[in-house]
Amino acid sequence: MEPEDEQSGEPAQRPVPSGLSLFEPAAEAHGSIPDASGSAAGAVEGGGESPPDREPPDREPPARRRRTRRVLLWTLSALLVLAVGGCGALWWTAEHYASSVHRIPDAFPTAPETAQPKPVPGSGLNLLLVGLDARSDTPTTGSAAKAPAWQAGAARSDTMMLLHLSEDRSSATLVSLPRDTWVPVPGHGEAKLNAAYSWGGPALMTETVQDLTGIRIDHLAVIDWNGFRALTDAVGGVDITVPRTIEGVGEARAWEAGTHHMDGATALLYVRERYGLPGGDLDRTKRQQNFLRALMLKVMDSGTLTSPSRLGGLLGTVGEVVSVDDRLSNTDLFQLAWGLRSLRADGVRFMNAPFGGFATRGEQSVVLLADHPAAQLWEAIRNDRTDQYFQEHRTGDTLGTDVD
Repeated sequence: MEPEDEQSGEPAQRPVPSGLSLFEPAAEAHGSIPDASGSAAGAVEGGGESPPDREPPDREPPARRRRTRRVLLWTLSALLVLAVGGCGALWWTAEHYASSVHRIPDAFPTAPETAQPKPVPGSGLNLLLVGLDARSDTPTTGSAAKAPAWQAGAARSDTMMLLHLSEDRSSATLVSLPRDTWVPVPGHGEAKLNAAYSWGGPALMTETVQDLTGIRIDHLAVIDWNGFRALTDAVGGVDITVPRTIEGVGEARAWEAGTHHMDGATALLYVRERYGLPGGDLDRTKRQQNFLRALMLKVMDSGTLTSPSRLGGLLGTVGEVVSVDDRLSNTDLFQLAWGLRSLRADGVRFMNAPFGGFATRGEQSVVLLADHPAAQLWEAIRNDRTDQYFQEHRTGDTLGTDVD
């Protein structure tokens, strides 16, 4: 028997426990839906009345539930709008800064695909980095360029580096190619490597390096010495340690042993000098690598690579002084930079191409590569096996901490 209401004499309705969800009726949330007779389905087996000493909780008024739902929905909507807006702003920033990077048209060989090294899928990314000795105060690279990066015979490439990024971006290998390396230059016979840029610009330089190494170049980046100075100043300079005092020779600057904070002008003197160094041009390439290592560490320590907003600012700075090939889209550029966020300093190796000796060709002093060791290195880079290569060749000409 249901208890009767003392005033009306009608069976009294049992209170239904309040639900746990804001989006379901309380009774449904508990599986207790009153049937036509007024009893609750899912009640304790055998029926029975609620113990007199346990008062069921009051059910939340419908108006208050509707109000709570509206507040929650508005809050979720506002958060969604902020998230979408933030992503949109981030995309706009990345697109804006990446668009400021100057593109070089026709930077790749026009030779048929059959005459070029075949790309190896899943083998990482290969970039050719070129530093120009334009001997002019007029910028030739980056968005601030006021003259073309290449005019026949106007400039030679003073620095050539092959940068290999592993497929998972956990390691990087940077190989310096001495500018006096004696190589075949397509259409011109044998010559020093830096002559290729003077004769045919980025396309001929890329083709010459591809023929030398058998490695397909994916992208190209070019910077002149004006850009080098500006980039160094833009990051606030770098700290370089000179391990021992180096006497000045001729126009070469003397360097006192110790750590030097270098602005753009001082850093340029540091990376261009070779006459005061025991190994000449080979030691100069190590200085260039040493500078890049210091610059890389400064960028990493600042957290730039792990912050999308700071990364956009870095792209803007780089875009003012560096030119890249026009195959490198804005998305590619940002993804390339963002993909390096997990790269650590101990995952980056710097080295010279395997040295085979000095020689004379006509009246020119040239550098020869060691054919077999070089072939092993190129094969490792081509197939993204540089980690294995360095385990097997620990005596290679890698950059140490003691750099004159």
